[in-house]
Amino acid sequence: MQIQKTNSVSFAALENELGFAGSDAWSNFIQRMYGYKIHRLAALENGELRGALNLLEIKHPIFGHYLVTAPYGSYGGFAYRNPTARDALLKEADQLARQLKVEYALVRGLSANASAPPAGWTANPLYCTYLIHLPAHAEDLLKTFSSDHRNHVRKSLKKGLSIRFGHLDLLEDAYTGLSKSMRELGSPYHSKDYLKTMAEHLGEHLEFAVVYDAQAQIAGAGIFIYQGKTVSNLHANILKSKRALYAGEFFYWSVIERGISKGLQTFDLGRSLIGSGNETFKMKWSPEKRPLDYWYWLAEGHAIPALNQKSPKFQLVIAIWKRLPAFVVNLFGPLLIRGLA
Repeated sequence: MQIQKTNSVSFAALENELGFAGSDAWSNFIQRMYGYKIHRLAALENGELRGALNLLEIKHPIFGHYLVTAPYGSYGGFAYRNPTARDALLKEADQLARQLKVEYALVRGLSANASAPPAGWTANPLYCTYLIHLPAHAEDLLKTFSSDHRNHVRKSLKKGLSIRFGHLDLLEDAYTGLSKSMRELGSPYHSKDYLKTMAEHLGEHLEFAVVYDAQAQIAGAGIFIYQGKTVSNLHANILKSKRALYAGEFFYWSVIERGISKGLQTFDLGRSLIGSGNETFKMKWSPEKRPLDYWYWLAEGHAIPALNQKSPKFQLVIAIWKRLPAFVVNLFGPLLIRGLA
């Protein structure tokens, strides 16, 4: 097995395994937005591509110096045809991490069952993603929900809610909905330019979606990525004041109906922490729960970073962030979130 460092890799053969965040378009978008260096590795056997690994090098004054696949995504950027290719790529990543003197390296992947990494790498099984297999008719999916959830979906359709799907024409409203809802959750968010640059790089593969209430006020927003027969939820949130309208149910149901009308086969609801409230909501939609492989290489003296809402030290930060004025959040949020890749 030969490992090749390259400026570009043709990912066509591994497209499904890599996911949208594994594509060159995603890596190039992150590089343009934040200036992070891309390290591309390809595993070749007799001239055939057997695996690929895209690592971006993050340097941040608060969150440190590290390598990561699929920055700001659930998974992607790492795929292989066999364990030999996998281990060869990770061995090269180990050497690269030592050479760059990073604190850690993180590779993210989608797994049928959470698998064990090779020697030198440590698994941290905190996240899953949730795949809705779309039938030919939306009503067939509705029948698989609990009676309570069916009732909530039907109620949401009677609340005067509406939804728009679009591209740069929805940039302003999408950013407003996402930035406000993330602040309510106690999390920083990217700048409007981040969304604009993403849309420009992903083109027709990206759609913004915005939900409005009966008074045409923004109720929530999301970013959805189309790849093959799958639509993936990158970010989607509902404002707290609109949850009583079942706006979240309306949002997901609208995406499901749109996906079916487009002939898609899968709606990936995106990652959530195992045991979180987000996971509870997603499980109502009768998805296939798929564990995500989050594998770490750790430099000597470093532990797996606890950069999630389960971390006790983050609870205070989240509580404070929720109470900050909007202008402070919008100013400093993008500077913080860029290090949480």
